[in-house]
Amino acid sequence: MADELYKTLGVGKDASEDEIKKAYRKLARQYHPDRNPGDKEAEEKFKEVSAAHDVLSDPEKRKEYDAGPAFGGFGAGGNPFGGGNPFGGGGAQAGSFGADFGDILGGIFNRGGGGRGKPQAVRGRDLETEVPLSFDEAINGTQISITVPKAERCETCHGSGAAPGTAPVTCPRCEGRGIDPQNQGFFSISQPCPQCGGAGEIIENPCPTCNGSGLTQQNKRIKANIPAGVKDGTRIRLAGKGEAGPRGGPNGDLYVTTRVAASPVFRRLDDGNLEVTVPITIPEAVRGGTIEVPTLAGTKKIKVAPGTRHGAIQRLRGEGAPKGKGKGKGDIRYRLEIEVPKDLNEEQQKAVDELATALNGHDPRAELLRKAGV
Repeated sequence: MADELYKTLGVGKDASEDEIKKAYRKLARQYHPDRNPGDKEAEEKFKEVSAAHDVLSDPEKRKEYDAGPAFGGFGAGGNPFGGGNPFGGGGAQAGSFGADFGDILGGIFNRGGGGRGKPQAVRGRDLETEVPLSFDEAINGTQISITVPKAERCETCHGSGAAPGTAPVTCPRCEGRGIDPQNQGFFSISQPCPQCGGAGEIIENPCPTCNGSGLTQQNKRIKANIPAGVKDGTRIRLAGKGEAGPRGGPNGDLYVTTRVAASPVFRRLDDGNLEVTVPITIPEAVRGGTIEVPTLAGTKKIKVAPGTRHGAIQRLRGEGAPKGKGKGKGDIRYRLEIEVPKDLNEEQQKAVDELATALNGHDPRAELLRKAGV
């Protein structure tokens, strides 16, 4: 089919060069062998994506591919490899990545003028961890220490991978470029140099500590500042605190997810405000008054209006949790719940009877029944 390569990149036949490039970069990052070590399925997908990009990014190759076999274009099935299987026959050799790494955004290789530059350093892996916080720590912010097991630059060879007193030498096969261009008939595919693995250098005398990797596994203690107002599940990025890159490459990042313990008093609402359930007495609900309520900084007084209903809400603005990014603080909502005594002594029962008499048999359900037509 003449649209197989477009389907591989997930674009339509009318896609622009920019759309093809963006689709390729996204898929190349997703299936790159460095991100999927040992994953054969991802490796094959990476080959397909790279091969599709090689054709569709070249105006002449794309034009011939779109023309199809009926117009003298590509071979059977309209695929650029001359057969029904894009990786059979004259296709990419088994085990090769089939990738033009220079077109990968942030990838391993540079373009220098019309040719290839020196391989770029590979960035270290990002790491994830979780930290428990008390409610007060989350509200007020805190500094914590985290112990993270991670790959760090070898202290013996300083990340070079070579034994002390020696240095890596330029790969004689790729002459330091790290790539091995392979002509595949109509077009060429660049793959990592099989002799140096894409590094551009060969370590003849490996470091005895890291065995030539330039990295050692360590437990690293890291300090992290937790900003005030974080919620349960907040994700904080610590730039450069992830694993070190191989052979002196830059560090990845560390992502810290907060796990905040519940407060016995305050509830965190979806809108970022806090809520507190406050019991009030029947006389307070009927007559109104002033009551003391808890805040994050101590206590304050709020007014209860006469005739307050069960579940009514009062609010103290700006007394809640910090919103972050200089947006001030949220509010505290107080949900007033009328507390009905369960066990009354004789004097209390008499007072209730007198109140009922004073209300002259008022039936609060009369209006409800009237509306219901019963």
